[in-house]
Amino acid sequence: MKVIGVTAAARYRTDIDGDGHLLVADEPVALGGGDAGPAPFALVLAGLAACTGATLRMYAEHKGWPDIELRIELSLEHGDERRTIRRRVEVRGAPDEAGITRLRDVVERTPVTLALKSGFDILTALEPAPNAARPA
Repeated sequence: MKVIGVTAAARYRTDIDGDGHLLVADEPVALGGGDAGPAPFALVLAGLAACTGATLRMYAEHKGWPDIELRIELSLEHGDERRTIRRRVEVRGAPDEAGITRLRDVVERTPVTLALKSGFDILTALEPAPNAARPA
């Protein structure tokens, strides 16, 4: 997986190529952006929503529940020491309470959930672009 972000002429807008899929991120007007796309943390929540939906759908298909419908609602709260993501998943089409209980277990182990809970190591290299003009 490879994502490339390029800042545009607009103040905080970033054009993103995520494995050939084009996206735009920006800050809201209230923060000085142009509101041309979701803010960066909205994209994080979108990734969690997508992973939650896909993982639960895969599990439901594996169990033979083809009519399952999911609605995933996420919000980000800024606490004093940590940020908190609240996730609410509404499920239609699960066969019984045992199925709901199993989905509750699966949702806590989706790949993006586990990554966000454990954090990431981020290794950064910041270098001038090739042939970039350097200030005198």
